Amino acid sequence: MIPNTSIIRSLLALLFTLLCGVPAGAAVYDAELSQGLMHGPDLCANVACADVMPEATRFSQRMGSPQYVQAFRTKPGSAEQLIGYVFLSTDVVDIPAYSGKPVVTLIGMDVHGIITGVRVLKHSEPILLAGIPESALLDFIHQYVGRRGDAKLEIGRGGDGSAGLDAISGATVTAIAENQVISRSAYEIGRQVGIFTTAARPPARFTPIDERLDWRKLADEGAVTHLLIPASEVGVDPAAGPYLDLYFGYLNTPSIGNSLLGEGAYKRLMQSLGPDEHAIFIIGEGQTSFKGSGFVRGGIYDRIQVRQEAQTFTFRDTDYLNLYHLQPADVPAFTESAIFIVRSSGFNPAWPWTLGVLANKRDAAGVKTFARFDQQYWLPARYLEGGHPEVVVARPAWQAIWLGRVPQIVLFIALLAVTAVLYAMRDRLVRASTRRHKPWISRPRLVLWMFSVGFVGFYLKAQPSVTQVMTWVHSLLHQWKWELFLSDPFIFLFWWFMIITVLVWGRGLFCGWLCPFGSLQHLALKLGSVIGLKRWQGLLPKRLHDRLKWVKYVIFFGLLAVSLWSMETAERLAEIEPFKTTFLVGVWNRSWPFWIFIGGIVGVSMFSERPYCKYLCPLGAGLALPSRLRMFGLKRKSECETCHACAAGCGSHAIDAKGRIDQTECMLCLDCMVMYYDDHACPPLVKERKQRTAKGQALTRIGADGYFVSLESLRGSLRDVSASGKEQP
Repeated sequence: MIPNTSIIRSLLALLFTLLCGVPAGAAVYDAELSQGLMHGPDLCANVACADVMPEATRFSQRMGSPQYVQAFRTKPGSAEQLIGYVFLSTDVVDIPAYSGKPVVTLIGMDVHGIITGVRVLKHSEPILLAGIPESALLDFIHQYVGRRGDAKLEIGRGGDGSAGLDAISGATVTAIAENQVISRSAYEIGRQVGIFTTAARPPARFTPIDERLDWRKLADEGAVTHLLIPASEVGVDPAAGPYLDLYFGYLNTPSIGNSLLGEGAYKRLMQSLGPDEHAIFIIGEGQTSFKGSGFVRGGIYDRIQVRQEAQTFTFRDTDYLNLYHLQPADVPAFTESAIFIVRSSGFNPAWPWTLGVLANKRDAAGVKTFARFDQQYWLPARYLEGGHPEVVVARPAWQAIWLGRVPQIVLFIALLAVTAVLYAMRDRLVRASTRRHKPWISRPRLVLWMFSVGFVGFYLKAQPSVTQVMTWVHSLLHQWKWELFLSDPFIFLFWWFMIITVLVWGRGLFCGWLCPFGSLQHLALKLGSVIGLKRWQGLLPKRLHDRLKWVKYVIFFGLLAVSLWSMETAERLAEIEPFKTTFLVGVWNRSWPFWIFIGGIVGVSMFSERPYCKYLCPLGAGLALPSRLRMFGLKRKSECETCHACAAGCGSHAIDAKGRIDQTECMLCLDCMVMYYDDHACPPLVKERKQRTAKGQALTRIGADGYFVSLESLRGSLRDVSASGKEQP
């Protein structure tokens, strides 16, 4: 038995040293950015634009849509010269990184389309707070300097005409998101200012189809599209209904126009339109107006926009027509309506376009920010001669990640499936272990531990963490995006496996069989036994264990509470998890307090089974709570209430004095189940076996005695027959 109090004191001392030794976070983590920088007319008065455009001597105010700043250079004796453009990524695209928030990036590009500088102004990435130095992020974005803004840049080796970029080790998802931010921002600004051009598209030609359709049929074929903005998305009261509930569509085609407006109104509309003019209808209701509250005559409707690739179309008062009535009887209820005219030869209805709504979003502190909500529209193919043109739509970043790692994903899914099948067959396996005295349970688990540490932990870096729990909680409270969690396929799949198995069998299948760091501890215990430490291996006394096991729950709820106050502080405190240092970042990339902390846990694990899992792991505590709702638990006998044989050998201290298994602490090692079926180890079964043996011996003796009695009777009968000459029955 190992000394108990000294080990706990040592662990707490190491933890204190670790937290005190965590270096200051990245300078741009969750930085405060002024409203003038984010939305003011003079961008460069609020940020050093010269950092990304060093040769410029003057910068203009914001212009264009999306917005950018012109950069000028004046040389002695020469006129002022336009040398490039500076733009803020959030003015162009809204791409969330792993934190669910965008990486706010300032980008410079010269008049030839070459990127001259990139500077990250703000990020909220947990992995870049303490796990990875800011220099790694700086090294990553420096790769873009000198490249063209329309270049195809991909994380990794590249290929198919794309150039490869080195990722941020341990933060691949963040690197992929930032690559999308820089590439798309540079391309869209380059398109707008005329640096990057594409071939002219053939004009749309409509088929002569002219049917009368009701609303449902129009919606089913996609001629009418729906955009719903829930109140929770913009921080207003959900009890008052949605923020905006809109329906919209394209009116120039005869079937749609006649079905919605009626023949007379449609004819008048088409007569009023010029050759390159397109009518779009919008109806809706909600807590606000889609027309905007600040509209004045001669101004623009600032709440709605139409975007087609890099081009954005806004509407003035002269682009607005009243829409008083819609023909279909099944039109949903609406409180306002309008027809807007797109007047541009650059708009092509044969290609997909997007209706965007700009909204004022309030966060929990009441601070206003701008949020954009988009819904794509594509005219149904049957209304276009030749159908839809071939359009290459860029895949979302998360899809590119999944497609790029198909073999690893298949192998990972197979590993999860094999684990679940093995545990589902536990009764057969533990009976086989008992009957044949072979390790049918221990050997597969040993293989799984090695796969978990090597393949899942070090290779895939797919160690689940309490930081993901905090991210999920914040996403539920603020803004849920599936793309955020799909960006790491292995963590995504792992969490679904954990959610399902926790509710079916409890936390033990993940914690005891597949958790990379838990597996590392158990392999350390096995190594300790091999190198001669077995006689010093043992567990803390049960009474002390029952007190210390609550520490991990305190840590879990403490981290959740702190995250609601300050996510940055919570991320620092979450360094109590050694997962990031062990698998994501690497011990060699951290300072000495982290080395001591990891070494202390692994060292203690060579003498006692899974000390970190039992007493400190906040993720284990978070999974233990829903384990109380599991569908299936381990089997128990009535004799288990007085028999303590299983409890004496339980490495998790999960069996109490009355023989009950605490499923929230159980690691599902199944050692107790092997004993449950073993009539040479389980005291009640041993007793039954001995009773059966005694009865069998007694019956054998009785049978033998009866045999000799019957033999003497037969001999006597034969003598009688011989004497009388009659056969006895």
